[in-house]
Amino acid sequence: MTALLLATRNAHKALEIQQILGADFKYLTLRDFPGEPLVVEDGDTFSANAAKKADALAAWLSAHPKLALDRLPSAETPICVVADDSGLEVDGLGGAPGVHSARFAAMDVGGAGNSPDAANNAKLLRLLEKVPPSGRTARFRCVLAVRKLLYAASARKLLVLPSPSALQFEGACEGRISARPSGQGGFGYDPLFIPEGFIQSFAELGDEAKNTLSHRALALQKLRQFLAPNRHFS
Repeated sequence: MTALLLATRNAHKALEIQQILGADFKYLTLRDFPGEPLVVEDGDTFSANAAKKADALAAWLSAHPKLALDRLPSAETPICVVADDSGLEVDGLGGAPGVHSARFAAMDVGGAGNSPDAANNAKLLRLLEKVPPSGRTARFRCVLAVRKLLYAASARKLLVLPSPSALQFEGACEGRISARPSGQGGFGYDPLFIPEGFIQSFAELGDEAKNTLSHRALALQKLRQFLAPNRHFS
């Protein structure tokens, strides 16, 4: 069994990933590793931010192998750091909020941290108030960056598998932004996002439907195929 260290503290995101990938993996999150480095997501793209998180966390874990080994079934258990960066791109806003999706509202007051979902949704609706339907087309985009670590018993170290860069898996879901929030499920912009081919928002469709067509689901399906038995990192 491969262990996946999900580079997030977001319980909703971690649960969604587990629901999509299933029970074939052991899951860990940043909540299991107090003291891990804070990574500033200052990249211009989802790809850059995801790679930065995966590289930083893999390097830190390699320097603190006991923290990982104490949480794994055995030292032989391979561990993959999986860093996700995702967000919403609205065509009528030139692709915003994009990489700033989680802190969209906080940017108005110079805040560096994430904003409450309700505040982000309220700002998005305010900016789109006079935008015609043709400008409300949008997509959720997700990039997963993955780094694999293996335990070298002779050196008693966790080694980051050599590679020029983190492996990446991408997914996108096209849709539109509704005029008002609807539904009680999901998180983030889910109450406002209506995926292409549907009349309900992600928040109305529920986890079962969302987890088959969302941006994160599509990226995770590619990751799952890659991590299938008999597949190996090059």
